[in-house]
Amino acid sequence: MVEGEGSISCDQERTRRKVQDLSQSFAMTEVNTVSLRPTETSLNNSGIHNQTECQMDDLAEVILDSITLLICLFGLVGNGIVLWILGCHIKRNPFTVYILNLAIADFGFLLCLPVFLAIVYIYCFTSHFPIILDTFFLLSLLTYNTSLFVLTAISTERCLSVLCPIWQHIHRPKYLSATVCALFWVLSCLTTGLISFFCLFEESDYCSVTFQVTCVLSFLIFPPLMIIFNLILFIRIQYGSQRHQPRRLYVVILLTIIFFLLFAVPFSAYIFLSIFEYFDLKFEACIMLASVNSSVNPVIYFLVGNYRKRLFRGSIKVALQRVFQEKIDPRGVNEVPTADIMDTTI
Repeated sequence: MVEGEGSISCDQERTRRKVQDLSQSFAMTEVNTVSLRPTETSLNNSGIHNQTECQMDDLAEVILDSITLLICLFGLVGNGIVLWILGCHIKRNPFTVYILNLAIADFGFLLCLPVFLAIVYIYCFTSHFPIILDTFFLLSLLTYNTSLFVLTAISTERCLSVLCPIWQHIHRPKYLSATVCALFWVLSCLTTGLISFFCLFEESDYCSVTFQVTCVLSFLIFPPLMIIFNLILFIRIQYGSQRHQPRRLYVVILLTIIFFLLFAVPFSAYIFLSIFEYFDLKFEACIMLASVNSSVNPVIYFLVGNYRKRLFRGSIKVALQRVFQEKIDPRGVNEVPTADIMDTTI
């Protein structure tokens, strides 16, 4: 930890203030130093308020955070449109329930992240707003984990629909999607709530345990499951007898998972590696990539839905209908995209 050095650069200081002290205090808990608050460990160790000078001397860091802010604003608009259309203008089906919850989680992440970054910059010069800083860090973690859990559920169910089509059409519980999403929201709230309780209010030895469990879930369990189910899905569709499955829907799933693995997993890796005090990854780059992941899904829906249709000039609503309202002939003959049928009647 830093001990009163006044010449530390803004890159080193703010990076530690953002997540290193946040996550390291979770993972390497001692009762007298547990806190989400930046510089609290050095505060307790030195017994004085460490007011390290924070100079805006790292242009790369400022640029990355500025890009992150712009991406978040773009993503909020895109996910807001998806929420409005799926929530009010498209008939619900099991898959749109997942997409709706995914959009809610992404919207929440993109809403909390800019506030967190803004407070971090304020905290760079003052010790005010520590509780707000803690709160928005935990809310960002909650919505990020929920997005991960929902994507894993989507991968699992699509895989089951290919491996067990009879179960999918006949025996699947009617409210399975809503139930699974509700359980994942509860799981995210539970893990985040336990971290908040044990690390902020009680300053308990259980702080490190709850944080490590969350890290294991978000890096060692759910992402590998997502990869496994999508590999099975891809292999079965390419080499099996399931070519009648809706093509657009599976393209959307595949692209969404690929973007998540490329852009969101580095953030999970950063948090997980903080357990071992490994901080060689650039925090600003990790959160910028995570914001790209949460912002790109509406673009995927629009491009896939409008592919080969009027040079991508179709409405967003029709594009979403083409993707999410494809129906499979129960006899397994052909795909029946309802939006395309609607287009031909116009």
